Parts: sequence; C-alpha cells; structure tokens
Amino acid sequence: MTPSANPQQQSPQLADRIPPQPPLTLEEVSGYVRAHIGQWISEDKTVEEKLIRLSAAHGAEQRERSIRIEEELKHQRELMKQGFDLMEKRFEAVDKRFDAVDKRFEAMSEENNRRFDAVDKRFEAMSEENNRRFDAVDKRFEAMSEENNRRFDAMDKRFEAMGKRFEAMDKRFEAMSGENNRRFDAMSAENNRRFDAISAESNRRFDAMGKENNRRFEEINHRLDRFMRWSFGITIGSASLVIAVLKFL
Repeated sequence: MTPSANPQQQSPQLADRIPPQPPLTLEEVSGYVRAHIGQWISEDKTVEEKLIRLSAAHGAEQRERSIRIEEELKHQRELMKQGFDLMEKRFEAVDKRFDAVDKRFEAMSEENNRRFDAVDKRFEAMSEENNRRFDAVDKRFEAMSEENNRRFDAMDKRFEAMGKRFEAMDKRFEAMSGENNRRFDAMSAENNRRFDAISAESNRRFDAMGKENNRRFEEINHRLDRFMRWSFGITIGSASLVIAVLKFL
C-alpha cells in the first residue's frame, strides 16, 4: 500500500524523514498513466473474471438455499395446515361446549324463573298475611291507646284530688306550726321567768352560804390561834421544867 497522500495524517517524525518532492507536471502524469494503463486494464479483467466466478458460485449457492427454504416453507405450511385443522377441531369442540353451556344456562334460567315466580307468590301471600296482621295490631294499639288515655285521665283526676288533699294538709300543717310556735313562745317565756327566779334564789342562797362559810372559817382560825398559843405555852413550860430539873441534878 502507498502511504497516505494527506500530510496532516502523518506523524511529525515521518514527515521529517521523507524529503520534500517537487510538484508533478501534466506531462509526467500523462506519461505515468500511459505506462501503467495496460496493467490496470488487465488487472480489471482479472477482477471481472473473479467476480463472474464468484457470482456464479454465489448463484448456485443461492439456488440451493432457495430450494432448501422452499422445502422448509412447504414443511412449515403443512405443519401450519395441521395446526389450523387441529385448531378448527378444537374450536368446534369449544363451540359444542358453549352450545351445551348455553342450553344449561337456558335450563337454569327457566328453573330460576320458575323458582323466582314461586318465591314472588310466597312473598305476595306473606305480604297479604303481614298486612292483615299489622291491621289487627294497629286496631289493638288503637284500642290500647284509648284505654290508656282513659286510665291516664282517671289518674290525672286522682292526682288532682291528691293535690287538693296535700294543699289542705299544708294548710293544717301551717296552722299547727303557728299554734306550736305560739305555745313554744309561751313556754319559753315561762321557762325564762322560772330560770330567772331560780337564778335569783340560787344567788341568794350562795351568798348566804358564802357568809356562813366565811364566819365558820374565821371561828376555825380563832380556835387555831388559841390552840397554837396554848401549845406554845405548854411547850415553853415543859422545856423550863426540864431545864430546872436538869440544873438540880
């Protein structure tokens, strides 16, 4: 291979090693072309022959590959046909099952409708029976309400009579309370008078007792004084006597 003609792609060291060449003239270029054109044409023919041989071999290979592909596609078509046949059979079986299911659903729907009709009839009968019973209950409640109202009216009257009695009792209690207060006031005044009299008498008696006690205490003090004097005199006399006896001895 010839070196690259682009000096920008060469390394700086390679550019330094190659000496600079003078530019070629048109005559030099035309001479170089005339000298090498025959070689170039022969090389082109050789290349064309090689290409023809390669194309022939490639064509045979392509034909063989096409034949193999056609056989494989034929086999694939047969397999696909068998698969589609099996799928059609399975779809037919599925359709039959769906038909059987539809028939079962229709039978179930008819049975359910029959049962729902029977249930509706039973509900209608139950509704009529319940309405009849509720009407009877309403009548009983109305009768009970009237009876209760009558009894409550009688109870109200009795409560009114009891209220009047309680009012009379309140008046009697008020009268009794006034009488009791008057009597308690009289008793309180009498008790106060008696307590005052008793207190005065007690004070008088306590004063008399105090005077009597004072007199008695004075007499006791006088007697004690006399007793002390006599005791002291006797003691002195006895002591003098003892001293005199001791002196004579």
